Amino acid sequence: MALQPKYSTRKWHKYRLCLFAFIMFAFVVIAQNAPTTKPDIRPQIPTADRYAQGRVFLEHADVLKKAASDSFQILVGNVEFRRQDMYMYCDSAHFYDKSGSFKAFGNVKMEQGDTLYVYADELDFDGTMEIATLYANEGNKVRLINRDVTLETDKFEYDLTIDLGYYDVGGVLTDAQNRLESIEGEYSPATKDANFYNNVHLTGRSQNDTLNIYTDSLFYNTVSHIAAVSSRSEISNVNATMFTMGGVYDTDRDTAYFDTRSLIVAKNGNTLWGDTIRYDHRSGIGEAFGNMILTDTTRHISLNGSYGYYHQLIDSAYATGHALVKEFSQKDTLYLHAREIRSFLVRDSIIPDSGAVKVDTTHVIIANPRVRFYRADIQGLCDSLSFQEKDSMLYMHYNPIIWSGNRQIFGNEIQVHFNDSTADWARLPQFGFAAEHIDEEFYNQISGKKMFATFAENSIDHLDVEGNVQVIVLPQESDSTFNKIFKVESSFMSADFKGKQIEKLKFWPESNSEGYPLYLAKKSIYYLPKFRWYEILRPKNPDDVFNYPPEMDALTDF
Repeated sequence: MALQPKYSTRKWHKYRLCLFAFIMFAFVVIAQNAPTTKPDIRPQIPTADRYAQGRVFLEHADVLKKAASDSFQILVGNVEFRRQDMYMYCDSAHFYDKSGSFKAFGNVKMEQGDTLYVYADELDFDGTMEIATLYANEGNKVRLINRDVTLETDKFEYDLTIDLGYYDVGGVLTDAQNRLESIEGEYSPATKDANFYNNVHLTGRSQNDTLNIYTDSLFYNTVSHIAAVSSRSEISNVNATMFTMGGVYDTDRDTAYFDTRSLIVAKNGNTLWGDTIRYDHRSGIGEAFGNMILTDTTRHISLNGSYGYYHQLIDSAYATGHALVKEFSQKDTLYLHAREIRSFLVRDSIIPDSGAVKVDTTHVIIANPRVRFYRADIQGLCDSLSFQEKDSMLYMHYNPIIWSGNRQIFGNEIQVHFNDSTADWARLPQFGFAAEHIDEEFYNQISGKKMFATFAENSIDHLDVEGNVQVIVLPQESDSTFNKIFKVESSFMSADFKGKQIEKLKFWPESNSEGYPLYLAKKSIYYLPKFRWYEILRPKNPDDVFNYPPEMDALTDF
């Protein structure tokens, strides 16, 4: 027997129609209240001020994920951070969003405007300190590029708060002019200032540039190309090598200013010391202020003064203010002082028989006024002195006086010829007076219009006198006493010496003479008319050349 349905067929059909009507009604209601278009799904980017101090923003990443146990977000693909005007890019990163710190990996780049770029393989950014530490993989370098400046190192720290980058593992900075290498360094893109420490080496980048600076502390500006050193430093170029503890070098102009006691050694071996020095490499001029010492190693001469200069290219020098020349080719040093001392080259054009023009040069030293000099075996003074190297001639002008032992010579001009720094003859062309102190108030004396003397082994061996010759002589007896005095007048005289004694004396064409025992001689015969003994003016030691006795002002033409 078939089962009967709980409801009749008709009733069941009616129920289904009602259900269908309800469902249709619901769809109509939903359709009427639904939006007309489907919305785009976009990432929500914070609208905070991008220039807010101390804020780092994540601008983009292809993938962002974070595990519940991690304290950082993992960013992958085209990662971009921003801090004010600084953008930082990488392939992937770990981002600590609460502190603003992150670690960046792969193709790291920092970019600020179109002037500053930093490239690295890894970057650690401390959001609290706002310091970026950049690393390079083995074989690569961290590179900072700021217009024409490039800095390369293995590890680089960049403090964004003060716009300063630094390294301590060795680095190289180059600009259009120079290359700088050091163990430690700092660079500010904003000011273009750089500081370098420990084994610093600056060299010019031009193929013809010979500049090298070696130091342990150097400040440099990449715009002015001026380098300042503040530790023991060596600066060299093709013309000279300089040693200083502090100063600046303008690498554009090749000029230096040293404000500590410094030394310049020229390529020819000459040296220049000074408490303060200005040096121009291109002109070869060095100026020294305070305790200047210029040494000519070839000529065995040094030139001292409170101020002076040396012109290397034309081999000239000048000194004043306590100016002093030291000549040290002999066993004993010669000390010569004047208010001003000059040394320079003179060029003469010579046309020999061949007709070809030949340029001949000679070195000249001029000292004036108030010249005074001292050496153990000879002393002297005059108002003007010159020495010509070519003919080895010394000229003493305006009241010159020379002393040697107990002998004194003076005249209107004295000329001395040197052979290997030793005097071999002397001439007094206008007037000459020679005197030798014998004892107490007694002097041997010779006077004439012209005098010529030759020397051997630093002693006079021959003397010629002409014109109004006058002589007072006290011959030495066999027992070394002096008992007689003679006065002789003639037109010409010659004398030969042996040791300190006159061996032969000749007068011509005729002579007038008179002699007396000393105990009968009148005092009027003791001295010739122009006799003066200038011992009070005589320099007694090297320091005495700087003393100027007032009696020197009383000197007049002899």
